[in-house]
Amino acid sequence: MTPTLRRPSRLPGGRRPGRTGAVVAALLALLLPATACSSSLGWDDIGDPTPVADGGVAPAGRTDPAAQPALARFYGQRVAWTDCDGGFQCAKVTVPVDWAHPDAATLQLAVLRRPATGQRLGSLLINPGGPGVGGASWVREAAGTFGGALRSSYDLVGWDPRGTGDSAPVHCLDDSQLGAYYAGDMTPDNGAEVQQFVESQRAFARACQAHTGTILAHVDTVSTARDMDVLRAALGDRVLTYYGASYGTYLGAWYAQEFPWRVGRMVLDGAVDPSLTSEQYAQGQALGFTRAVRAYLKDCLSQDGCPFRGTVDDAMSQLQGLLARADTAPLPTSGGRQLTQSLMATGLAQGMYAQALWPTVTQGITQAMRGDGSQLLALSDQYTDRDSHGRYGEDLTAYSPIYCLDHAPSGTVDQVLARARVFGASYPPLGDFIATGDVQCVVWPLRAVVPAQRLTARGAAPIVVIGTTDDPATPYEWAKSLASQLSSARLLTRTGQGHAAYRQGNPCIDRAVDRYLVQGTLPAAAQVCP
Repeated sequence: MTPTLRRPSRLPGGRRPGRTGAVVAALLALLLPATACSSSLGWDDIGDPTPVADGGVAPAGRTDPAAQPALARFYGQRVAWTDCDGGFQCAKVTVPVDWAHPDAATLQLAVLRRPATGQRLGSLLINPGGPGVGGASWVREAAGTFGGALRSSYDLVGWDPRGTGDSAPVHCLDDSQLGAYYAGDMTPDNGAEVQQFVESQRAFARACQAHTGTILAHVDTVSTARDMDVLRAALGDRVLTYYGASYGTYLGAWYAQEFPWRVGRMVLDGAVDPSLTSEQYAQGQALGFTRAVRAYLKDCLSQDGCPFRGTVDDAMSQLQGLLARADTAPLPTSGGRQLTQSLMATGLAQGMYAQALWPTVTQGITQAMRGDGSQLLALSDQYTDRDSHGRYGEDLTAYSPIYCLDHAPSGTVDQVLARARVFGASYPPLGDFIATGDVQCVVWPLRAVVPAQRLTARGAAPIVVIGTTDDPATPYEWAKSLASQLSSARLLTRTGQGHAAYRQGNPCIDRAVDRYLVQGTLPAAAQVCP
């Protein structure tokens, strides 16, 4: 696989265990203003905690898995928590590999929590997106950035979803193979390049099958949603209180669909629309990144030192030219590696996730126009989670196995590549890179098991859906669509740039989310936070 840009990525703030914390700290400091990292959203601002209402009962025609004798050993398990430094506790929770055959093989989910510091309301399960991100290490790094009232009221709980982190992780290529894979040509121009591109996708899939085992067929989102209900029971909660960001909103929406009577207070931030086909998904992200790049170019042209000239359209043409030249002439970098066209596109995409990264993008493009790809390569390495020793994180490795079980491909390889040419013209400068990501699922050996459908979660407690108007990875239209589908949803809008909204420096959003999670007070109808 070359790294598809068609993914709602993780929120800033986490790495897998054993990776340097310096990069994490720097990224958190860059993206989270001091007010977001402090306890300024304190007890007096939020008010006294209000207990979360108990859930109801399974609706007619639905059997509660927690009451099924075949699942009693999972729902009734006792969790042994151990201290794991920094005030955190760690544990393992056992779930079936295949939920259709719970009496067969099992796997253990890695779970981490930071206990509530005050009047405890229960557990807040947190998923930062991906798909493929291990949430335990993310919560370890990011827990201190949540508001003081929230940390006082809830155990903050992160877990590695099946196939990620320390929960039976997917294994495919080694680091050197991944480096070559990510640098490969994502936009093939002729028959030979197409053949090489498609074979790289198939080789990745073969490697995943060879090195992962039976779990590979069971890393879909519905299976993970069922795991979440076991986690809820193991944590001792009658209902699930949840914050999911980015692809974590897709997971949260499916949990609500499968277990509406178990929904407590749920926040879905940077929403994914579960009704989209794979083609529509790619088109939405292509549009989102085009908007983000145009906003970046407009801002850049207003700044001294911008490497572009003329109008926004002129600047877009200049940027496209830079990408086109890198296709045949990769740029050297200070570390000795080359910045290929694919790595340049990946670095540019990374820079669109937060407006705070735009100055770094400008530095990188200025360098690149002078023949040096070092800064854009550094941004690409952030996206692919590559450290200074050439080790890659597992986020992107787990992406395709999960996404392709969740989304059936739209068309054949030839149809996807034809669509990529259309997207390249309609959604510059990344539309073609985004569209070719669907080739991964065309050649994936396992059939998708999660349908594209509207989710209603009828009977669920109120769910807050958050959308950012210029979110590149999860376009605002997706949040509006999800809020219209879920029967109990309340849409909260953030006006601005960047991916997701909570903990991103907007006090209006932060206060609305914290008040809902701590007090149960919903945002005002159609509330917009500038």
